Amino acid sequence: MNLNQVTIPSLNVEKATAFYKTLGLRLIVESIPKYVRFECPEGDATFSIHKVEKLPKGTGINVYFEVENLDDLVISLKKKGIIFTNNPEDKPWLWREAYLQDLDGNQIILFHAGDKRKNPPWRIN
Repeated sequence: MNLNQVTIPSLNVEKATAFYKTLGLRLIVESIPKYVRFECPEGDATFSIHKVEKLPKGTGINVYFEVENLDDLVISLKKKGIIFTNNPEDKPWLWREAYLQDLDGNQIILFHAGDKRKNPPWRIN
């Protein structure tokens, strides 16, 4: 089994598309105003957005995007007007993470974990 894509809801797919293009995702399917799909700059996973009339209730969705040069990317995105709720910080689980929200309130975590992403010292073999 391989993860193909993650799809998130949006009230405005056109505005959400611009936001995720700013983050660096590459648009590969465009059916605005109802749906778009992106490729990540690295790897095989895709990421899509679909139009909803109402967002789900609760804490929302957390989406993690791993990047090699987290601190440099955060600086670059801030210059483009992206607002972060937390700057890059080393976490106890051995990842470095920065937090932001998309236009629909979905939590986006940009992180770097290297080999610790799938192989932390506490991994069960």
